[in-house]
Order: sequence, then structure tokens, then C-alpha cells
Amino acid sequence: MDCNSTFQRKSRRTVFNWFRVDKRRKKIREDRRYLEGRARRLLQKYLAADDSEKRLYYEVIAGAAAACQPELSDPGLENPQHAEQSAETALKVVKIRHRQTSGENDDLAGLITNAYATVGIAYRRAAAVYMVDEEMQRLGTAAVHLTTIANSYIAAQSRDTQRK
Repeated sequence: MDCNSTFQRKSRRTVFNWFRVDKRRKKIREDRRYLEGRARRLLQKYLAADDSEKRLYYEVIAGAAAACQPELSDPGLENPQHAEQSAETALKVVKIRHRQTSGENDDLAGLITNAYATVGIAYRRAAAVYMVDEEMQRLGTAAVHLTTIANSYIAAQSRDTQRK
């Protein structure tokens, strides 16, 4: 193996990694614009909520997470690709809801939009998009935890209902 071919392979990998990081940074900028503020608001309000209010958060977040799942699961896709698809769906929903409800003062509509933003952040974190941004990685971790809690709560409620 000669030095030139080794150098070319390493250079090619470096260029591809640069494009990958650039794509991540573009997604992070878009997430900061559309999702970050809404997710932070939801997480702060959730932490201040009492137990009965938290149940509403669980229902809305679990609903948003379920709605963002791809209709047909492609067995050829890896978990990060599934997470990325779900994050893109959540982002699209936030953008649409933002256009439709801008100017309205509907708390439930805002909560639902914020739930989609939180789920979008969680799925982006799961897709490892935030590896280059520590602050978004921390926010994503909090969003993943809340989404997991919400899904677990809804699953437990479903099991309890089936037993009765």
C-alpha cells in the first residue's frame, strides 16, 4: 500500500466528516430557531407542575411521540435514522402549528406545539445530531428523559385499564 492512497482515503474521510458536521450544525440552527425555546418552556412548566398537571404533560408528550413515528417501519434503517425521521416529523408539525396559531392565545394549542418541539429535540438527541453542541445535548437529554417518562406512564395506564 503506498502513502498516496492512504492519504487520499484519509482526506476523503475528513471531507465527508466535514459535510456531516456541517449538516448537523444546520439542523442545530434550525432546532434552535423553532424547537429550543418551546422545549425549554415546556420542561420548566413541567418541573413546576403538580401531579395532576404532570399527567396532562405525559399524555400530550406521549401523543406527540406516537404521532411522530413513521407509519411503516423500514427494517433497513438503523435506530438513529428512525430517530431522525421522527425528529423531522416533529419539526414539520411545529412549523405548521406555529404558522396556524401565531397570534392566538390558546394554552392547550401552545402545550401541544411545545410537546412536539420537546419530542423533536428528544429524537434529534437520540439521532446523535447534538454531538457537536453541548448545550443542545443537555437539553436533548432532558427531553429524552421526559419523553421516556411520558411513554412509560401511558403504557402503565394502558396496562392498568386492560386489567380492569
